[in-house]
Amino acid sequence: MSRTEISAAPGIPLIIVSREFDAPCELVFRAHIEPDLLERWLGPRDLTLTVERWEARDCGAWRYVNTGADGATYGFRGVFHGDPSPRAIVQTFEYEGAPGHVALRTTAFTERGGRTLVRMVSAFQSVEDRDAMVASGMARGVHDSGDRLAELLTTLHTNPGDT
Repeated sequence: MSRTEISAAPGIPLIIVSREFDAPCELVFRAHIEPDLLERWLGPRDLTLTVERWEARDCGAWRYVNTGADGATYGFRGVFHGDPSPRAIVQTFEYEGAPGHVALRTTAFTERGGRTLVRMVSAFQSVEDRDAMVASGMARGVHDSGDRLAELLTTLHTNPGDT
């Protein structure tokens, strides 16, 4: 299984996440754009994701909430820029617990021989904003999400009717 790589170079307000999945691009894209599939893999394993709004189109808004076993909630929101496609999804990303600290995220999909490389670049307003995201423990959620997505893609790839 491929491992998720996270890069946050000192002094640059970017986080780059990349991972290759053993699935065709169209399937990986669907998992990123269809809310019912997104709820099955995005976020840490110990939280439940609920997509409350998902308008996957240019200027469309989105919002989802992670809920812990203790009932604590963590809301995220943003707006899509351009129409999402199997080449890329561009959207803003804002944690509602830190309003006004908005990142621009581009998720690119590249298929190679039936496998798909996903590369997500998040551009923050400042290095301080980027460092706060890193300090929040985001790596755990990113790694859990990558593993959960790989598991879901294996299920969908071998059982296409399981959506």
